Amino acid sequence: MIIKPKFRGFICTTAHPEGCAQQVRNQIDYVKSQPAINGPKKVLVIGASTGYGLASRITAAFGAGADTIGVFFERPSSGNRTATAGWYNTAAFEEAAREAGLFAKSINGDAFSNEIKQQTIEMIKREWGKVDLVVYSLAAPKRVHPETGEVFSSVLKPIGQTFSNKTVDFHTEEVSHISIEPATEEEIRHTIAVMGGEDWKMWIDALQEADVLNEGAKTVAYSYIGPVVTHPVYREGTVGRAKNHLEATAHELDKQLKKIGGEAYVSVNKALVTQSSSAIPVVPLYISLLYKVMKEKGLHEGCIEQMYRLFNERLYTGGEVQVDEEGRIRIDDWEMREDVQAEVSARWSKVDSDNLKELSDIEGYRRDFFQLFGFETDGVDYEADTEANVTIQSLA
Repeated sequence: MIIKPKFRGFICTTAHPEGCAQQVRNQIDYVKSQPAINGPKKVLVIGASTGYGLASRITAAFGAGADTIGVFFERPSSGNRTATAGWYNTAAFEEAAREAGLFAKSINGDAFSNEIKQQTIEMIKREWGKVDLVVYSLAAPKRVHPETGEVFSSVLKPIGQTFSNKTVDFHTEEVSHISIEPATEEEIRHTIAVMGGEDWKMWIDALQEADVLNEGAKTVAYSYIGPVVTHPVYREGTVGRAKNHLEATAHELDKQLKKIGGEAYVSVNKALVTQSSSAIPVVPLYISLLYKVMKEKGLHEGCIEQMYRLFNERLYTGGEVQVDEEGRIRIDDWEMREDVQAEVSARWSKVDSDNLKELSDIEGYRRDFFQLFGFETDGVDYEADTEANVTIQSLA
């Protein structure tokens, strides 16, 4: 079929297999162009099919020569419906890993469930014995609690008072004002349950109890802080409460893993275009301005550059891991540089629909969004007939 992007709100309902494969190859080529990492050899990535999770898997495999197991929840193609982008990403990654002589297997299912945790543990025991690194990079709007069966749904809302500020529709390039009503206590509780650290701890508890963590094993989960302008809807909002819980969990897990000489960290990463960030009011406008400023200063990074720097300059330097006063790894250090934030703030006060293209990189934002789904990627013929039914070999 000839596959074109189709949208429903901020979600693209189609994905292009060739475009996704090319995006994966581009990330692999970047990592292979960098110095090798003296890193982990057996890596489990929970949330491995897109964004930072996928970039972590690529960095571990092609930067450190690691064997990897990826856990995710993606949908294969069916009839005239394409597979999800994460499905195509994983198929392309596994193929490249096999060609490079690297072990790569995947598990598709609800990572919040006890069944998938057990299935993963059985695969680790059968294939490896033990794991060196566990990356936790799950991003989901809902979670069914594995013990109680309660269904939690996360929300992106401020806490305590209504929040009003500028935002942009990156499809129409229209800058407008938006107001978001504050979250209820129940919505806060739900968001923490979905996006906090409970499930991360359940994974580590299960892996440790099954004795599949190597001596000195590390685990890392991902967070975001961002600038003052986004704090009311992000860091000081419902998501921020969840991230606080995630970071508190890291300290708890770090003490727990000390028994085997291990470590647990939260890495605070840079703002990037993702399906999640595109749905958060205010954030797309901030990212568009940030991209322009960081590109002008030669500081811009995508997921793969961020994850390579995390592995190479923080987690696996051979020495002590560099953290901030809260014990967090800061890979958002270039984003949060004083000169970068001062310039973004100055542009924020001026930006409107008329000067958006001049002050921001809205076109770069839009292109990055399309590329999440395999579209607008150099080297791909989008007019060609494309086979949408792609197999992930390890799931066959």
